[in-house]
Amino acid sequence: MSNQSTSSKTPRRAFIGSIATGAATLGMASLVNPFQLNAETGIAGSPADADAWFNTIKGKHRIVFDVTQPHEIFPFAWTKVYLVTNAATGTPENMCSAVVVLRHSAIGYAMNNDLWQKYKFGEMFKVEDPQTKAAATSNPFLQRPADKIPGVGEIQIGIEDLQKSGVMFCVCDMALTVYSGMAAMGMNGDAVAIKKEWTAGVLPNIQVVPSGVWAVGRAQEHGCAYCFAG
Repeated sequence: MSNQSTSSKTPRRAFIGSIATGAATLGMASLVNPFQLNAETGIAGSPADADAWFNTIKGKHRIVFDVTQPHEIFPFAWTKVYLVTNAATGTPENMCSAVVVLRHSAIGYAMNNDLWQKYKFGEMFKVEDPQTKAAATSNPFLQRPADKIPGVGEIQIGIEDLQKSGVMFCVCDMALTVYSGMAAMGMNGDAVAIKKEWTAGVLPNIQVVPSGVWAVGRAQEHGCAYCFAG
């Protein structure tokens, strides 16, 4: 029992340590209110923008996929399965709403390949290249070739392909703040400049939201069922 209890606290302690590191780098006031930091430094995004984005959810069937860490293909494959199986039961993709919340250590999926190379996101977020099994040097779900699923065939689960099917992606600004602060500390760099660079490198049509937990709550307020995806 005691071993299980100790093990269960490890991820929480690691996350709290991450927040403490980011807080030390940026100052606690900026961490608590990252959108104030954005406004002061010219970084795009505001809570009003995020609320307006959630107001665009219109599907007959609605779901939010909560992605807290890289989990192989599953956050993207399950999203595709949701669309495919709804289509098979009479509701086409354009009548479904799927929201994917990228938060905590899954935020790398929201950013472009240049940032993956420069900041070694594969190592930072523990993401493997699907071919080499080494740390990924580019976003493995951006413009991804079709995956072959046994018994199913080829399916497209890249971010751009899912967006074309109407899937809505958002990324946690709190995690962007903390992890960019950690990167700045490791590089002896300017935390504000790196945060601005990361935010500018968020992929097209991915909404920056105040926090991932905020987004999960907003999605449910807009009628989305909840699915934990990693």
